[in-house]
Amino acid sequence: MYGGEQLLNGRVYGAEHDDPHPGPLPHRTYAELVGGPLDGLLVDIHEWQTEEVDDGVALATELSRWPGGRTLYDPRPGEPRTPAPG
Repeated sequence: MYGGEQLLNGRVYGAEHDDPHPGPLPHRTYAELVGGPLDGLLVDIHEWQTEEVDDGVALATELSRWPGGRTLYDPRPGEPRTPAPG
């Protein structure tokens, strides 16, 4: 684990690095990223269609083998999609 991973846990993908409240917002639905360089981040999927969630997502990242590239995430089978607390 590199030191930056602790900074990612519980943060929302796309939040500014200096955002004082980078965590999830109440009444939104998030998916946790697992199995790639953005592990621990949350992606806001609140307004996504079921098909969009099921297809997975390619996210831009500087935290990969090829900075400026994309990392691919697919949904985990059977993963519940629950709203954030609040």
